[in-house]
Amino acid sequence: MNRRCLEFVEPGRVEVKSAPIKKPGENQVLVKTRLSAISPGTEMLIFRGQWPDGAATDSTIKALAGPFSYPLAYGYCVVGEVVELGSGVANDWLDRRVFAFQPHESHFNISPHNLVPIPDDIENETALFLANMETAVNLLLDGRPLIGENVIVLGQGIIGLLTTALLCRFPLASLATFDKYPLRREASTRLGVQNCFDPGEPDTYERLGAVAGNGGEADLVYELTGSPESLNGALALVRFSGRVVVGSWYGTKRSELDLGSFFHRGRISLISSQVSTLAPELSGRWQKNRRLQTAWEMLRLTSPQNFITHRFTLAEALQAYSLIDRNPGETIQVVLDYQ
Repeated sequence: MNRRCLEFVEPGRVEVKSAPIKKPGENQVLVKTRLSAISPGTEMLIFRGQWPDGAATDSTIKALAGPFSYPLAYGYCVVGEVVELGSGVANDWLDRRVFAFQPHESHFNISPHNLVPIPDDIENETALFLANMETAVNLLLDGRPLIGENVIVLGQGIIGLLTTALLCRFPLASLATFDKYPLRREASTRLGVQNCFDPGEPDTYERLGAVAGNGGEADLVYELTGSPESLNGALALVRFSGRVVVGSWYGTKRSELDLGSFFHRGRISLISSQVSTLAPELSGRWQKNRRLQTAWEMLRLTSPQNFITHRFTLAEALQAYSLIDRNPGETIQVVLDYQ
């Protein structure tokens, strides 16, 4: 039997390669993949050829370590089950459902230390969102929303929606969201958000209290659109001493940032957030495992499997990426199904 692995061979092109399945080595298990999720942010930078020169793929995930170059196997949201054990592995790993930060492939050998067992009460479709929910948890840890604050989330892709789902559970004074696509605005309102705006509509920023050169009324704004042009909008929406959390990763995309009007006088804080690490001031109390356990609990509360809009087989992966690239407004979460 052969394993099938997806590779980005050049910008705009992916292929499925085939090779014999290897037996698991010592202290390894063989995992058979059931589902994997496409990241509409990071993976699309690779698909579009927008990965920055010199940036590693991911130094914190063993399967993705190393310099970026085509061809490249990439991905980090895989759900499967252990089907074979190597020597030195406890028998209770056999048949266990697991999550892995692993590229899109039908089978892979891996150390159990790099697997996350899926709790019995969580379905595979829900577990598929673990990495993205961990990102949303990290965004809240970095933004530190407070009781009674006015919060805005720019971007209602999957990361934005999961972040919004968590913020809906906070005792905020107000929560508003922005997205240019109707499908995503509808998903946002289903979470309980009363004010979800199309950023292209006239006077949208003014309706949220933004005054040119004087800031707005938000205490905290999350920039999760993937578009660096949105950063100026985020800066326009925050009040004196407000915080802007930048959760997007832009790759090679650039824009001019307006730091000459309200930014300095308003003492605005720009906060970078990236899930590979925890904020140093939190690391004494928070570790990777605690954040993952929190993410599992948040998955139980939010049922994100409802955000799956499309399923493709691995052989149809090029169609999946092309759909996200050309018609992003039709998608929220696209899944590859290995059944």
